[in-house]
Amino acid sequence: MFDIDRWNEIWNALAKNKVRSLLTAFGVFWGIFMLIVMAGAGKGLQNGVSEGIAKFAANSAFFWSQQTSEPYKGFKRGRYWHMDSEDLQYLKDHVPEIEYITPKNFTGRFGNSSNVIRGRKNGSFNVKGDYPDYIKIDPSTVLKGRWINDLDIRDKRKVCVIGEKVFDSMFDVNENPVGQYLKISGVYYQVVGLIRAETKINVNGRTEESISLPFTTMLQTYNMGNQVHFLAITAKSGVPVSVVEDKVKEFIKKRHSIAPTDLQALNSVNIEKEFQQMSGLFLGIQILTWIVGIGTLMAGVIGVSNIMLVIIKERTKEIGVQRAIGATPRVIIGQIMLESVVLTTVAGYIGLSMGVGLLELVNRIIESAPAQGGDRAFFAHPEVSLTVAVSALCVLVIAGLFAGMIPASRAIQIKPIEALREE
Repeated sequence: MFDIDRWNEIWNALAKNKVRSLLTAFGVFWGIFMLIVMAGAGKGLQNGVSEGIAKFAANSAFFWSQQTSEPYKGFKRGRYWHMDSEDLQYLKDHVPEIEYITPKNFTGRFGNSSNVIRGRKNGSFNVKGDYPDYIKIDPSTVLKGRWINDLDIRDKRKVCVIGEKVFDSMFDVNENPVGQYLKISGVYYQVVGLIRAETKINVNGRTEESISLPFTTMLQTYNMGNQVHFLAITAKSGVPVSVVEDKVKEFIKKRHSIAPTDLQALNSVNIEKEFQQMSGLFLGIQILTWIVGIGTLMAGVIGVSNIMLVIIKERTKEIGVQRAIGATPRVIIGQIMLESVVLTTVAGYIGLSMGVGLLELVNRIIESAPAQGGDRAFFAHPEVSLTVAVSALCVLVIAGLFAGMIPASRAIQIKPIEALREE
């Protein structure tokens, strides 16, 4: 294995036609390079998306009402209806698997018109009515002040919590917004908190571009009665969200006289199922990456095998001399396969190194780029794990062995007498 003469023979054989060897090695280099880059890019996409949703409650479901699609109990098809505040207690009494239940209402943007004013500044933002528990489902970091509390709900206080982009538009950089007032749709509210979203999930408007009011305050101020536009629910630990989802739909339909078979009247999103589908998507991306990468790598390996066949043909007389002076088939096979492994391994290692280097460069560029208004891209930390790198190297060695098998079998078929007559 460490015979210096054997390594000299390998070097001389590959260096005899440098251009041919380089072009052949490039196929292997490109295959492993693309495999590493695609695997790293897929991981970067997975990391970015995962960071954007990691803190969101995976055991949650969201519900909202739409027109009915079936007549029921004297009501016509196409009836408009809304969930209401009484549904909260009704569901708590009938669905014990619920951990948190919180309503959410919306108002605010109407085209490009401004709905928020402070002095000479104005802007158009989403306005939401929230309960204190909502932050346990869709977490946010409180940068200044506080989040909505139970006293705000009970006393219907005219207070609000703002997102980062609302702060950027309505306040100076070094100004403390807590205690200041915003005129929202004609009504003044005191700012009690500034928050930063911990997730990238968009619930009727991004958190950084939204203003949250106490839910009860919104109902009273904007004459919404007891309507609920949106209902967020989490399941207790160990309970599948789908169980809670089915029960909530059953009881709400029953309470509001909606046909049990009406699939349109009450829509929902099961976050647990969405996360599972996303995990399946990333698994599919990883499998596709390996299929494409290994396919490209195999094309390069076939090139190595072909070049080795050419080299064997050119070295027919040399191999004949070796056989004539006593070289066994095992020695000939070992030399040919070692040459193939060396060519694929060296080219592949360079491709692996350059692929990892490119991913590291991209990662540094992403980390050094300033975030705009607290935004985080859905692409972060492109990388390949040690397992992937070791697997790629193992694939290279195995591919090199396979690439040398056909030329090696061709070499041992050469008869010494005929080889010595070869011109």
